[in-house]
Amino acid sequence: MKAMVLERVGSPLVLTERADPMPGPGEVRLKVEACAVCRTDLHVVDGDLAHPKLPLVPGHEIVGIIDLAGEGVDRARIGRRAGVPWLGHTCGACPYCRSQAENLCDDPLFTGYTRDGGFATHVVADAAFAFDLDQDAGAVAQAPLLCAGLIGWRCLKKAGEGKRIGLYGFGAAAHIIAQVCTWQGRDVYAFTRPGDDEAQRFARSLGAVWAGGSDQAPPVGLDAAIIFAPVGDLVPAALRAVRKGGRVVCGGIHMSDIPSMPYSILWEEWQLMSVANLTRQDAEEFFPVARQAGVRTYTTTYPLDRANEALADLRAGRLSGAAVLVP
Repeated sequence: MKAMVLERVGSPLVLTERADPMPGPGEVRLKVEACAVCRTDLHVVDGDLAHPKLPLVPGHEIVGIIDLAGEGVDRARIGRRAGVPWLGHTCGACPYCRSQAENLCDDPLFTGYTRDGGFATHVVADAAFAFDLDQDAGAVAQAPLLCAGLIGWRCLKKAGEGKRIGLYGFGAAAHIIAQVCTWQGRDVYAFTRPGDDEAQRFARSLGAVWAGGSDQAPPVGLDAAIIFAPVGDLVPAALRAVRKGGRVVCGGIHMSDIPSMPYSILWEEWQLMSVANLTRQDAEEFFPVARQAGVRTYTTTYPLDRANEALADLRAGRLSGAAVLVP
């Protein structure tokens, strides 16, 4: 198989020929059709997330066709399209797994971080964490749903039932969840990098009732805000934008330090929380919602050997929607 491999943190990925991987018990092998590029991939490559498995094949928004099944896996799954997300395996035995909080598992494996991911022509995955996908929808269109969509959905659930929702950082996750919010009848307020007129136009085209820079205050108090951008400075800004008793949800796996802030912007029962990883239940809920809402993902495709270019474009903020590698 071919794979883009991270050999050393902070270095470019290297196109490498490897033996085709073989699935073990409880595993499947997928022939990769598409793998979206997530900001978490940047955090792994750039060293913001410590101790990745090295050498490593990144990528955790994988869509492919199951072509081999290991012992104990229903062979009827062979030939079907499946998706592999960030959470690639859980222990099933710790207190979190036993209490329906497998996203907080004490002994997990993460796709494209502690086990090889989808920047490759083939990938092996835990069959229990390879979700059946729509066989008719396009692979490229579905790839961003495996993380941007799932994490966006988990964030939206944490944000509550409020009508006015602020989205800070209008990238892959926000452009998906904005469509869900609009379908639900909520009002979306989109916050982009200051002066990013193109991103603001993109947000309005997806139903945002207001779009402006993250240095601006919204025209009304928000019921909740979700921060997708990995920028700690946005936390106090979002708290100030949200009404009393409202919520601010931090959706990223990594964020720069949150600055010192006055207690007064938290005191009147504002809630500040984070989202960690995802659960299989999130997938069971979200994929039908995405279909019902008619979610359309906006993608820019790259061949596998241009993965470094895709990462650079994401790092520089040159993308609207999501980058997707196509082997």
